[in-house]
Amino acid sequence: MAGLAIVAIGRNEGTRFQKCLESFKSVNLDFTFVYVDSGSTDNSVQHANETGYAVVELDTTTPFTAARARNAGVNFLKEMQPDLAYIQFIDGDCQIDAKWLSTAMETLDKEPELAVVCGRRAEIKPDASLYNLLIDKEWDTPIGYAKACGGDAMYRASAFFDVNGFNDSIIAGEEPELCYRLRKQGWKIKRIDEAMTYHDAALYSFGAWWKRAERYGHAAFEGAWRYGRESEHYSVREVAGIIAWGCGLPLLIIAAGLYYFPLLALPVSISLFQWFRLTSYFKSTGNRPEIATKRAGLTLICKIAEMKGGLRFVLNKILGKRNKIIEYK
Repeated sequence: MAGLAIVAIGRNEGTRFQKCLESFKSVNLDFTFVYVDSGSTDNSVQHANETGYAVVELDTTTPFTAARARNAGVNFLKEMQPDLAYIQFIDGDCQIDAKWLSTAMETLDKEPELAVVCGRRAEIKPDASLYNLLIDKEWDTPIGYAKACGGDAMYRASAFFDVNGFNDSIIAGEEPELCYRLRKQGWKIKRIDEAMTYHDAALYSFGAWWKRAERYGHAAFEGAWRYGRESEHYSVREVAGIIAWGCGLPLLIIAAGLYYFPLLALPVSISLFQWFRLTSYFKSTGNRPEIATKRAGLTLICKIAEMKGGLRFVLNKILGKRNKIIEYK
């Protein structure tokens, strides 16, 4: 199959990126590869050069985003490979499954209405920390047609160009935003039951998990601002939940504590009810009881972080400032 391009992006991924590069040695296909680096201070660029792959180093005077990096990679490869038909994106902290690329191309060939196909992204070390385990659970999304994919996915090049690729200015949630625009044009997104990539989250602290939640909140608010008034009401429900649990409930707790202490029983009861409800839900989706309990607690607490990320977006919009990436690793 001709016209396969790989775009890997990264920033200071170290040995994780080395393993990413090594994983492509097991792929028995012809492809063109480019690594796009976003200002790394480690030896990532050197590793890519030593492997023989092309490297694009982004201009450091312009704010970095994953969307900008992916677009830069595609634009570079278009010049090298005029017959570009398939684009596989992969993050620099991931390793490709040897069978994935051929399976993904065959799927796109069989279903001409598909713009994107993705498979299972699994954590390499899910038991190394609670946060790694929870991320692994997050990756395990339902099989079939979907509204969006994640950072690792294969795109039909014609569909990608049909909507002008990623939006460079979006700092988080760039994949769902692109998938939304694709779906508006009649394209479909599908997740298949196949191993795709192996991810090394290396997330070991609550602070990093908190920052990750901030990033999600920022993405949700920006998505609602861009498309919330359209028929799908994109991201509106998510923003409503963030405001209710990340702002309304904490304010009620503070107000009760300051002005009428007996009223504190109400927000505490609401919090406990939501915690039990989330715990029950996570148990029903295959989480062990002790993991479901912790996941529910983190989900509830980190609504405050999501609200913080959303407020950051709103404030920048009011002040006319450009959004900057929220790094959690």
